[in-house]
Amino acid sequence: MNDLTSKIALVTGGGTGVGRATSLQLARRGFDIAINYSRSQDDAEQTASDVRELGRRSIVVKCDVSSDEQAVSMIDTVRSEFGRLDVVVNNAGMTYFVDHTDLDAMSEDKWDRILAVNLKGAFFVSRAAIPLIRESGEGAIVNVASVAGIAGSGSSIAYAASKGGLITMTKSLAKAFAPEIRVNVV
Repeated sequence: MNDLTSKIALVTGGGTGVGRATSLQLARRGFDIAINYSRSQDDAEQTASDVRELGRRSIVVKCDVSSDEQAVSMIDTVRSEFGRLDVVVNNAGMTYFVDHTDLDAMSEDKWDRILAVNLKGAFFVSRAAIPLIRESGEGAIVNVASVAGIAGSGSSIAYAASKGGLITMTKSLAKAFAPEIRVNVV
């Protein structure tokens, strides 16, 4: 990926925190950016504005990545707006702070929501994006995990499990799509 003049990146959860920093860094490196958000529209719009100030194109796309249908629609939007996709950064994530010793406090709804966003979301977005990335000729998917996925620590057991699953899923996707698409986890 030496010529980044017309490269396109999608950053899920791209309007805040690590996603915002990633969006801005990719823009500095010559990427046009699709910024995904589910709740923080104002932050996503501000990040998009900051990307444009760096001289790059940017769009904002609302999508709950835990919805397969919405993930497909988001990739369709990227296709119609930019015509290609080179990089996906699966950064969207969420948690509930539940002490690891308080198993009863981790309700099924909380467990399901954490895994739906942090694990299924990265899968749905990757699956929807791979055909468009392939059309671009080369590309990359970067999944944002956590040391919690290795150490079993963090905000909750469900969070650690979701990030551990993300790490393993990344290995599987990397094996399945190499060398055409690089899939890594940070």
